[in-house]
Amino acid sequence: MSQPTHPAFISYPKQATFGRNLPKNKIYEHSGANTRLKELFVEQVEQIVWQYKLAPETTNLPAKPGVPEIQVFAIQLKTPELNLDVLRCIDGAVQFPIVFELSFDGKTQVVAAYKRPNETDVSRWVLSEYFACGWLPNDAQRAAMPLALDLGGLYEQLLKRLIPLPARGREGLADLVARVELVASKQREVDKTASRLSKEKQFNRKVEINAALRQLKTELEQLSH
Repeated sequence: MSQPTHPAFISYPKQATFGRNLPKNKIYEHSGANTRLKELFVEQVEQIVWQYKLAPETTNLPAKPGVPEIQVFAIQLKTPELNLDVLRCIDGAVQFPIVFELSFDGKTQVVAAYKRPNETDVSRWVLSEYFACGWLPNDAQRAAMPLALDLGGLYEQLLKRLIPLPARGREGLADLVARVELVASKQREVDKTASRLSKEKQFNRKVEINAALRQLKTELEQLSH
């Protein structure tokens, strides 16, 4: 029986293999990690391997502004949960977009944030929230690398495979990520309003809150499609 697969679990080209261990202290040096972050690395991370370097010379795809290369880091975990501050720290230390493959107990999960240069200071990077697929068996079938005209297009395809909402017509990556963040914010409003409704005793107030809740749910539905 074939193993379940996920479109974000990619078979990267052999010539892009880099396969170097990344010492934790190098990350600390480049990110200015504090004591708490260093403790998280020690408790949760077994090993970090710089697995693939997707660059013009390893993919035959030209670089794009903001995406000169894409790095793929394989992280072997000591614990089933990883604090996302660990990934933020690594993303802060490495000046390229990164796709992470986390491994624990025979399973792998692909995780990445949309990472782009800050418009006012190109030496700094802006990170979105992290997107992830579910955990897959390590031996699951990997998907073919998506076709793209350049590394920017490849990065967009890799991330869209992790983002929980389908992109609309000609919606670019930045707009899609902004919409995902709006959906999350609207969902929090829905949850908060539903909680208020369940606690409200007064009938008139209940009617008002219920109307507000219906409106929020309509807005959430529109944003989600």
